[in-house]
Amino acid sequence: MLLLLADALNFAGVFNLFRYLSFRAGGATTTALALGLLIGPRFIGWLRVRQGHGQPIRADGPQTHLAKRGTPTMGGLMILTAVAVSVLLWMDLSNRYVWACLFVLLGFGFIGFLDDYDKVTKRSTAGVSARTRLLAEFLVAGIASAAILQGTGTELHIPFVKEPIADLGPFYIIFAAFVIVGFGNAVNLTDGLDGLATMPVIIACIAFLLITYLVGNARYADYLGIPHVPGAGTLTVLCTAIVGAGLAFLWFNAPPAAVFMGDTGSLALGGALGAMAVVAQHEFVLGIVGGLFVLEALSVVIQVFFFKRTGRRVFRMAPIHHHFEQLGWSEPTVVIRFWIISFVLALAGLSTLKLR
Repeated sequence: MLLLLADALNFAGVFNLFRYLSFRAGGATTTALALGLLIGPRFIGWLRVRQGHGQPIRADGPQTHLAKRGTPTMGGLMILTAVAVSVLLWMDLSNRYVWACLFVLLGFGFIGFLDDYDKVTKRSTAGVSARTRLLAEFLVAGIASAAILQGTGTELHIPFVKEPIADLGPFYIIFAAFVIVGFGNAVNLTDGLDGLATMPVIIACIAFLLITYLVGNARYADYLGIPHVPGAGTLTVLCTAIVGAGLAFLWFNAPPAAVFMGDTGSLALGGALGAMAVVAQHEFVLGIVGGLFVLEALSVVIQVFFFKRTGRRVFRMAPIHHHFEQLGWSEPTVVIRFWIISFVLALAGLSTLKLR
């Protein structure tokens, strides 16, 4: 929106700064951070009044979590508001990729909101049925993937290999939808401790800020031997907006949390990361950068698989962050150590850009 205004004024004087992606990305961060901090206290107070008992706590979970009863959920609405306002202000409104990723962010956020609302009103941790939720997620992801692939290729790229390994053609839409839905749910499963999902999402967004910028620049993409996607660089605005909104939310979500993001936030942020990876054609790199989320999701899959077939548990509790809690790690210890793992994995993912 501001870019259109600057263009209408022929980028005269100070408006010339809006030509630069770095300036708009910085503006998006500042706007999202300031807006999140501004609306946070009143928003949390409103949620506390509306929800009463707050987010239901699993009775079979770690006993230390019972002290969190009464903490309001749906804090993801604060994140989505800050991100949406910031992106609409600073983005290039003609860029299809930002619109597609924003569609996933808000679409998944709405699905997560319905799930959170069902849990709060029914005082249950069940929420909307898994089948209904997955169908809705695949619908949103499929529409976004189709829109994205009108401007990108359908070749499949993997780390350490310079050339694409296959051309999936129309099946790329299915693959892309699975990436978006899978990562959305992986982040959702990780969101179980105060601040556990928020900082790794911020770290992953910082990594993809760099990846999308390089992919969108023909010279850098050619030098690094990575796919070039014209217009993908504008996604840096979305990445920085999520970073700013995430930092604002973390201010209120730091232990002891005043609010939980709920499925409203975790599902939306994970889906947006998946969509950005599809645009950049770095889906497998996302698996490395966001390896912590992959590990959390795999721990649930492994636990369910072996329990159904043997009646035994591989982990004391899944997702895996609860396993370490049951081993005696305190919540802050688990969170900070998982942040460190996330940071190391992000560096490992970025290293693949040159190792081809």
